[in-house]
Formats: sequence, structure tokens, C-alpha cells
Amino acid sequence: MKSLVMMMSVLMVAAGAALAAPAKPAKPAKPAKPGKTKVAGIRTVLLQSPANPLVALRIVFQVGAVDDPLGKEGLALLTAQMLGKAGSKARTYAELLDALYPLAAQIRVYGDKETVVLEGTVHRDNLTRFADLVADQVLTPRFADDDFTRNRQDALDYVTKTLRGNDDEDLAKQAMASMMYDGHSYGYPSQGTVAGLNAITLDDVRKLYASHYARDRLVVGVAGGYPDGFGEAFAARFAALPAKAPPLRKLPPAPVPRHNQLIVVEKEARAHAISIGRPLDVTRKDPDFYPLTVARSYLGEHRTFTGVLMNHLREIRGLNYGDYAYVENFIQDGWSTFPRPNIPRRQQHFEIWLRPVPPHNSLFALRAALYETDKLIREGIPEAGFQATRTFLANYSNLWAQDASRRLGYAIDAVITGKDVVTELQARLPKMKRADVDRAVRKHLGLDGLTIAIVTDKGQAIADTLMSGGPTGITYDTAGTPPEVVAEDDLIKRFPLPIDKANVSVVPVEKMFEK
Repeated sequence: MKSLVMMMSVLMVAAGAALAAPAKPAKPAKPAKPGKTKVAGIRTVLLQSPANPLVALRIVFQVGAVDDPLGKEGLALLTAQMLGKAGSKARTYAELLDALYPLAAQIRVYGDKETVVLEGTVHRDNLTRFADLVADQVLTPRFADDDFTRNRQDALDYVTKTLRGNDDEDLAKQAMASMMYDGHSYGYPSQGTVAGLNAITLDDVRKLYASHYARDRLVVGVAGGYPDGFGEAFAARFAALPAKAPPLRKLPPAPVPRHNQLIVVEKEARAHAISIGRPLDVTRKDPDFYPLTVARSYLGEHRTFTGVLMNHLREIRGLNYGDYAYVENFIQDGWSTFPRPNIPRRQQHFEIWLRPVPPHNSLFALRAALYETDKLIREGIPEAGFQATRTFLANYSNLWAQDASRRLGYAIDAVITGKDVVTELQARLPKMKRADVDRAVRKHLGLDGLTIAIVTDKGQAIADTLMSGGPTGITYDTAGTPPEVVAEDDLIKRFPLPIDKANVSVVPVEKMFEK
């Protein structure tokens, strides 16, 4: 907690300094040129830093939930877990953990809709042994029954116990996705559905591995203080994989609702978690992504006090812990404040995330977030806000790639998406104008066709209140709210949010992500 408070304090000071006198962004180090190297037909990213005592390895396959067969949702991520959290032909999973322990290293596995990742960092003195272990896991998986049973149960427990049980914030985000991407492979947790996971067999895992874990779906990355020739030799080991997998699956168009839609997930909850989303036809390869990133940061940078939402909902009104905005899928990297690399998607969405709000103020908070977004769309970004956000991002984005593993992750993303987002921001921000941000916002954002998800213990009552169109005010716990804030509250509580009964679903939590 102390470290989080210190980080927030530093960010607040930096933002304040930027408001006072926007500084010229620090010139970044000359970036490496990833994606130029191929070894045995494998895309390879090598970022050598001889003085670094650590070495990061990343194995990224363009395989994800989009490759799950119908009725076996969760197969792609489960297959990845069977590589990183299971045994190889050379050793059992217990023996793998015993081998990793003296190396002070671990193999981390995660995935999303279009990628799965195995990665780890080790001291260079232990690199050879660690690389052997990683390669064995990917190239010669054991596919043992006990590993399969354990990993499938872990996925089921995540869906039925963690997501439905005690992670209301992610539950709201996943509920929003389930409605916004209805009928789309983005519309269920990457871990799978209950029916899908129960239908998966170990033979399904073997088949997906054999068909999809191929060299043309692979990017091998090495960064840090590795010796000359190591990166190429490590990548060459994966020449043992098949040359080609089936072509990347064509995605259906993201559904674009004609009207606002609401999903209310009913469960025992002391506070209400809220997510708001809207499909966005922009990704990192599009020029408009970068002014939208400035707008997003101005509106609500993840877990910082620089955004309008954080300041107006938390700081001024004390509504909740945090309020953020995104213009692409965001998964927090561990306990950091930063986005996890290597989760690129070919389709993205605009999202507002409101951390749980006390029930008596939750619908006011929903309206307040939309009020601030509408204000940005209608009035544009203020000049002072633009200058401060531009300066903040020019410096803060460098932190996204602050260590060897994260630099490697962003370089691999550049290979997959065609753009290194950090390098692009460093190049584009100094030339960007306020008008660029306003134009991109008005072109791509809007408050029509929203998908709103709320996790609450009073599902039908919340739905009925919103459908009525009546005002939803705020109750302060203390006296002395400034008159100008009270006057604005009166506007916010009446902010129009049209929702028809035909576009409302109230779902008991136990029915979420069943199939």
C-alpha cells in the first residue's frame, strides 16, 4: 500500500508540473528494430543489453480464444496451461518446479482472445538451464492426465468461484463483453465457459497443440544480458514445430448495437461494480489511435490521479476507489499499474471502468462518468488538459517498457500489430495538436449504442430505476460540499440515459458463463 501511495504521489506531482509548464518530452533511447530477423521461418525479436544481468524470454503464439471450437470454449488457454503449468516428457510438473527453484525463476503463462504467452526472467548465470526447461515445455509437453485434470479444474474454479464469487470488478467487465460481443469469440472469458470446459478432453488439447502450435504462429523473444549467438540458437530450437498452422480465423464484425443495452448481474454484493463499453473501429495501426490515447488518458488513466474521471468522481465526490477509461482491451500486469503486453486484438472497444460504488450512489456514478465523456465529446479537450496530458503521456509511456521483459513484450506486439505503441507515442505526441484529439474523439466516440454492465444485489430494482429515466442523485457522508459541485450534481443526476426494456437483461450470477 505504501508503494502504491508513493507512486500515486509521484504521478500527481508530475502532472502538476506538466500543467504549470509543459516540458519537451525526454528523447527516448534509439529503439531496436524488431521483426527483421527470422530463424527457421520463426519471427524473432532480439534485444541485447550486455550490462543487464537478467535475461527475459517470451514465447508468444498467435493462438487464443478465437481458435476455440464451438462448444469447447477455453481450449486454447487450457492448452497453453498444459505447456507452462504441467510436465514435459523429460520431467513431471513437480520435477519442473524443483528444477526452477534454484534458478530463482518461474514460467508464467497467460492468454487472451488472440495470443497465448509463456514468459520468464532469469539471471544470466542460469540462462542455459532455464532456456532448456522452457524449450522442453513447449516442444515436448507431457500431456499427462493429472496435469489436465488440475488445469481444467483451475479454469472451472476461476469461472465459477473467482469470477462469479469474489471478483465483482472483472465480473462486470466480462458481463459487459458477453453482451457487447454476443455471438463473437470475444464474448466469453478466455478461461472458457462451464459447459465448454467440461466438454474438453485431453485429446482435444493434443489436437489443438498439433494443429495450431506452428512456426508461422510463433514469435520468439529474448532480451537482456544474453551472450552473443544465444538468441538465434534459442529460436532455432523451435524449428522442431510444424511449419504452418491454419490461417488466422476471420473475425465476424463486432456487433454495433443500435440502442443502449444493459446487463445487470444479480449476486450478493456490498457495492456495485460498473463497466461501460462500445465497439471501436480503431487499433494501434490506425493514426487516430494516438490522439484517442491522449483523450483516454485525459479522461481516465489507469490507477493514476491525472484523469478527469478519477478527480471528479473520487477526489471531489468520494464515490469510489478508481475510475478509468480505455481505447483498447486492458489487462493489468500483476500488481503494477501498467497494461500487460502481448494481448493484441484485431478488434477493440472503448471502455469506462468504475471500481465498485456504494449502492446508494452507484447510478449517480454511472451518470457522472457518461456526463464527463459527453462533455469531452461536445466541448473538446481543454487546452490546459491537452498540454498536461500530452506531457504526462510522453513520460509515462516510457514506464510501460521499463524493464527487459516489458520492452521485449512491446517489441513483440510491434511485430504482431505493425506498430510499437511506445515508439509511436514518442514520435507523434510532440507534433500532435488539440484539434487532432477533438477530431478523433468526435469521429470515433459517442454515447449511443453503449453496453452497460452492473453487478448488484438488487438487479431488477436497478434495471427498473434506469428504465424509468428518473433522476438518480448522490448522498454525501459529510457536509460542506462546495456549491458549484452541488449545482453540477443536479445536472448529472438528470443526465439522459435512454434504455428500453427490450434491451435489458437481469441475470443471476450462477447463470453467467455457463455456455
